[in-house]
Amino acid sequence: MAGSESWREYGPSPLPKVLQGALRVFAEHGYEGASIRDLATAAGLSVPGMYHHYRSKQEILVSLLESALTDLIGRCRSALASAGGEPIARFDALVECLVRFHMFRRAEAFVASTELRSLEPGNRDRCVTLRDELQRMVADVIEAGCAAGVFSTPYPADAARAVSTLCVGVATWYREDGPLAPDQVVERQLVLLRSLVGLR
Repeated sequence: MAGSESWREYGPSPLPKVLQGALRVFAEHGYEGASIRDLATAAGLSVPGMYHHYRSKQEILVSLLESALTDLIGRCRSALASAGGEPIARFDALVECLVRFHMFRRAEAFVASTELRSLEPGNRDRCVTLRDELQRMVADVIEAGCAAGVFSTPYPADAARAVSTLCVGVATWYREDGPLAPDQVVERQLVLLRSLVGLR
């Protein structure tokens, strides 16, 4: 992500057409409920045409998950870089980044969180490594806040997992036509999550 504030910006999905179609199918039917024919139809391709782009349904899923996770990691790194060194500012920026991603890339976030179970072992290891990198960012920010005396939670590791879980959960309930504007969602989540880490 280029630019100090570009992590807040969301335009149309950057996914290629094949993956956009697959994303819709996986989000609606799940990995197990989707056939290569379903994926090809969603992409406007024949089955042989689909195999020209991807060797298998598994490869399509891996491409989707890696794309979502690397996008989110890049945004989180940019958010932290723009926040400076103060623990509270870093926590707020990271939470905002996670919440915005799970609002504006809901389908990607949903599939990434629910279909890790469908990955074959080697592929799962690659995606879990990316997920763990994200979780380490959250844990590091909270541990730094505790060390600085600005967060009072006695359980920073548990708090880090809870923060991630609540941010991921936004993808399951946020709707663009809902009662809250994106900035309001971010504001409310920050209130809840600052309390969770025991902001002094």
